[in-house]
Amino acid sequence: MNVEESVRIVPEAAWFKSSYSSGEGGECVEVANAVGSTHVRDSKNKTGAVLSFDVEQWATFVAFASR
Repeated sequence: MNVEESVRIVPEAAWFKSSYSSGEGGECVEVANAVGSTHVRDSKNKTGAVLSFDVEQWATFVAFASR
C-alpha cells in the first residue's frame, strides 16, 4: 500500500462511492480504478491523502471484506 498526497492520480470522473454509502455523511470512501491499481480516498476530503493498492492487494482486501 502506498500513501500519496493529494495528487490528481486519476480523473475526478473516475471516482465512485459505494452503493452502501448514504447521502447523510458519515464514513464514506470513494474508489477509482486505474491500470494496475485501485485508489481509495475519503469522500468528504477529496483533496486529502489517497491510498493506492496494486491488483493483488486490492483483491485480497475485497475477498476479506466480503466474508
